[in-house]
Amino acid sequence: MFFSPTINHLTSRGHNVRILCLSTGNADGIGDVRKEELYKASSVLKVPPQQVTVMDHPDFQDGFGKVWDSNMLSKIMEKEVRDHAIDMIITFDNYGVSGHCNHRDVHHGVQRFMLDTSEQEIEVWELVSTNIIRKYSGLIDIWLSLWSAQSSLNGQMQCLLNEHPGRSYAAMSQHLSQWVWFRKLFVSFSSYTYVNTLRKINKRKTS
Repeated sequence: MFFSPTINHLTSRGHNVRILCLSTGNADGIGDVRKEELYKASSVLKVPPQQVTVMDHPDFQDGFGKVWDSNMLSKIMEKEVRDHAIDMIITFDNYGVSGHCNHRDVHHGVQRFMLDTSEQEIEVWELVSTNIIRKYSGLIDIWLSLWSAQSSLNGQMQCLLNEHPGRSYAAMSQHLSQWVWFRKLFVSFSSYTYVNTLRKINKRKTS
């Protein structure tokens, strides 16, 4: 729903993309179904299943009942980076696009990882959350996103256009358990289907 412009941009240029999903989304008891749907959606976005990791940790369950521990998240990310020679992480910002607590917890976990890690070569970027008007402005938001990225100093923001928006729609449609009318509208009209603005997170800013 949110990162497909970035994924399409990277895979179309031959980058080796891995997806780390920290929960099966089992709030409604269909976590196994949603896990398989994610594999199918990722394949549509040209990320093969063997490059998708879906966790089902008892402390990282989908929903609003518990804050995900940032120190534990940091350790998980450290292992993922080490095992797969990751040199760039792309994640949510502090608001998490929709304000969902799990999205925000992932952001805090990445920040914790940046403080804990000794790796200096890893770049970390966050997906910029927009206000509700821009969020549902579809293609129109491309111009604002391009302007904001060009206005940033020292390349701290990047604007990635979705060259395959139809692929994004097809990927989301693989989530049959979630493919209700309002999500169909979201994928059709949300600016996140057409453009992603990424902001670089500098390690010194998290301390």
